[in-house]
Amino acid sequence: MFEHADGNPVLELNDEQSWRLLEGTRHGRLVVSVAGEPDIFPVNYVSSKGKLYLRTAPGNKLAQLTINPAVLLEADGILSDEAWSVVLRGKARVLNTSAELAEVEGLGLKSWVPTLKDFFVEIEPTSLSGRHFQFGEQPER
Repeated sequence: MFEHADGNPVLELNDEQSWRLLEGTRHGRLVVSVAGEPDIFPVNYVSSKGKLYLRTAPGNKLAQLTINPAVLLEADGILSDEAWSVVLRGKARVLNTSAELAEVEGLGLKSWVPTLKDFFVEIEPTSLSGRHFQFGEQPER
């Protein structure tokens, strides 16, 4: 899938490669921070038009991203002989207009667990970084 030059087991991905991986998965971890205290939440999401969308219920996650909209979302994939990790830095905001809500509801974003998650959050990326890893034994010194 990815071409590693010179046998290097770690490949830094460009934005296009990283975004393609984000679009191909639906789960990650959302990192928020308030007053210097980070918190992390497993989330499922969808991507559309260069942004990510997730659903949430009232609680810590919603309160924290409302206070400090600067967030990280990390997604990864692990196979038997390779793995990848992408970190998206962005600004989160709760969607509140009927037009925004109608558009994101059309993306088919469903909650994984049978709980009410009535708030839709949009994450607009400010930066993206990704790495692809080829597994193997530690080399000799």
